[in-house]
Amino acid sequence: MGIPILDTILDVVKGPLDKLIPDKGKKAEFRHALEMEILRTGLAQMEINKTEAKHPSVFVAGWRPFIGWICGFALMWHFMGFDILNWVRVAFFPEAPEPPALGGSETLVTVLLSMLGLGGLRTVEKLKGVSRER
Repeated sequence: MGIPILDTILDVVKGPLDKLIPDKGKKAEFRHALEMEILRTGLAQMEINKTEAKHPSVFVAGWRPFIGWICGFALMWHFMGFDILNWVRVAFFPEAPEPPALGGSETLVTVLLSMLGLGGLRTVEKLKGVSRER
């Protein structure tokens, strides 16, 4: 179908589904009903996200930008800041301790890619003229 989460869920239930429902027509009907339910759940989550983004409290509406800034800062430190500071330390202050390194860069990149996906959706909102600024 092209929606990764939907394909993953359908792959998980495919084996048991073949054993539980031998009739191909009923199996296709059940698969379609399952797809529709998953899509309805996604639409419900989108509505929750819209309501959350409109909230006047920064603690409700601002958590996504906060995560974005933290992720951006952590990436800057991980890929640039640490190396530059370490170079300055070695060149001018060789006795000073090494600056702290962030662990778990795989997790950081995963969060970044998720945030960039949300940023892409935000760009679509702006192009369609439905962003908050208008």
